[in-house]
Amino acid sequence: MGTLSEAASRTLVADAGVAVSDWASAADPDAAADAAEAMGLPVVVKLCGDAIAHKTERGLVRLGLGSADDVRAAAADLLAAARPEDGPVELLVSTMVQGDRELIAGMVRDPQFGPCVMLGVGGVLAEAVADVAFRLAPLDRIDAHDLVDDLGAQALLGPFRGQPAVDREVLVDTLCALGALAADDGVASVDLNPLIVVDGRPVAVDALVERTDDGPGTGTA
Repeated sequence: MGTLSEAASRTLVADAGVAVSDWASAADPDAAADAAEAMGLPVVVKLCGDAIAHKTERGLVRLGLGSADDVRAAAADLLAAARPEDGPVELLVSTMVQGDRELIAGMVRDPQFGPCVMLGVGGVLAEAVADVAFRLAPLDRIDAHDLVDDLGAQALLGPFRGQPAVDREVLVDTLCALGALAADDGVASVDLNPLIVVDGRPVAVDALVERTDDGPGTGTA
């Protein structure tokens, strides 16, 4: 068992059909600054590597960087924070995505039921409401719509604080993509946390793929 880096995880889920925030990899602070200016400031910069699964807990994420100099400084700090046990690392630069609503989604392999797709309420409400629903994978679009309908917090999916309703078709695309990834024996689990709703469109701003011993998770899906 092991994890893929966020960059590799993002590539895998995006290729499967998940909408992810704009991003780029960079090897050094100057390259990170160039990537940030190319995609548009402000940005997020993270330290990225196969052995780094919990970046936030280690302070390896820098948010809201509004200038190239800010990006260079943050990138240098992040590279300096790398540990020998992290192995090869790189920088991940992503657009700063903001929204009033967050969801979580993923694919897990249950010992009893097998692969399942999960959808829940994310953000600060996640622990308070514990609103999570599951469907067996793979799932078709009807199953995915049913999964969305199973969430208790339906008001969060409608028009909210002046924002449009969640685009359920985009959300269903994401759920079906997660279900399809279950066909890859190299993928043990997928965690999209959070999916931030931007102008009604749920966008994954972080992705973590856990791989099995069968392979790196880039095979049959």
